[in-house]
Amino acid sequence: MSGLLHLKTAWNWRFRRWTVLFIAGVLATAPSLLRAQVSLATVVDLAQRNSSAVKLAQADISKANAVLSETKDVIIPTVAFSTGLPVFPEVGFTGTPPSIWTTTVESLIFGVPQKHYINAASLGVQSTTARLRDAREQVALDASTAYIELDTVNQELAVALQQEGFSKRLVEIEQKRTEAGVDALSELLQAQLASAEIKLKRQHLEGRAGTLANTLSTLTGLPTGSITPDHASIPEIPQVRAQEPVRTLAGIESARLQASSKQMAARADREINYLPQLTFGAQYNRNTTLLNDVNSFFAKPLPANNFSSGIAIQLPILDMGHWAKSRESAADALRATMEAEQAQRQNDVQISELTGTIRELDTLAEIASLKQQIAGEQLKTVLTELEVGNGAGANPGAPPQLSPKAEQLARIDERQKFQDSLDAGFDLAKARLGLLRALGHMEDWLQELHAKP
Repeated sequence: MSGLLHLKTAWNWRFRRWTVLFIAGVLATAPSLLRAQVSLATVVDLAQRNSSAVKLAQADISKANAVLSETKDVIIPTVAFSTGLPVFPEVGFTGTPPSIWTTTVESLIFGVPQKHYINAASLGVQSTTARLRDAREQVALDASTAYIELDTVNQELAVALQQEGFSKRLVEIEQKRTEAGVDALSELLQAQLASAEIKLKRQHLEGRAGTLANTLSTLTGLPTGSITPDHASIPEIPQVRAQEPVRTLAGIESARLQASSKQMAARADREINYLPQLTFGAQYNRNTTLLNDVNSFFAKPLPANNFSSGIAIQLPILDMGHWAKSRESAADALRATMEAEQAQRQNDVQISELTGTIRELDTLAEIASLKQQIAGEQLKTVLTELEVGNGAGANPGAPPQLSPKAEQLARIDERQKFQDSLDAGFDLAKARLGLLRALGHMEDWLQELHAKP
């Protein structure tokens, strides 16, 4: 059963991956399909694949692994081969035996500072890995926020178009009532002003929708305007609270690991000034008597094959360059430590601010929802009175019967309250996503996305 479950999970992962790539290819190569519903999970996956920040973090991981390999490889013997033939005949004693080719082998046997360099490089790999995770989470947050906002703006735009229709009808009614002398000219002007304001809001929403479309295009790499949000693909955002356990944020973890890496490197730079190191060396020379009279300077003929080896103990006495390097790395380590602590404090402040903001936004969303419901009930009442009358009759002092003007005003107000409710809902969703990120629970949101059918 566990094997079947593993195969099913692997198949689902591959199917999702190929689905994402297929959608990206179709949208990128088929301009005729410029408008298509794309799920939020697909947008997040594409954004993470296309993100320059993610690619830079991946490059940093490759570099950190190379640095780690470099620190470990010093114990692997390095082999060098050199060769050369004399151009002119040698005259006199040159001080070195003439050789056709030379092979040297060198390696570090033991050095305490090198162990610290290896540990520092290992911490650097962990730091860049955490930075990659942080970059992916930030891209997921940016893509999710832009996607949800575009979905909200599209809904508001549809409502604004409805409002425009109602406002035009209201202007027509006021035009007739003004011409008939029922209403003053100011009433007509007020209706025209309301219509112009609704038009302006619709234009603002269209501009915002265009900006968000460009943002999603930049994030995913898809053509501008090719993404139509699928509201059903947006899962409910987990309602985390500041009182819940705070997980270590990937960015802060990366900063801490980077600080530890620099501290370890600074320790190595300091210890290399007074701790000895052992190195191994070997050399083979193939000597020649071609174009030289080297044998006339020695009691015996120069041998063709020459080999030497040994272990060298390097004990530092005075190296001002390394002392300066140790002071530089110590300053870098201190700076990295302070930056990590500052990032933690800033995140704590953000958590506190978002917690208070979410409490207010929760209440504002509730108020907006209640206002929208009240406006809906008032619209029903207006429509009922227009259909059957208010039952007051024509007696003196009775309230006047409603006119078609009241219907349009009620419809415009109900639509406005609905827009306000959408705005409040998005503000709350954006703040909740921000708190998820600050508390280190962004992975929960990503799991919700992938679990959404």
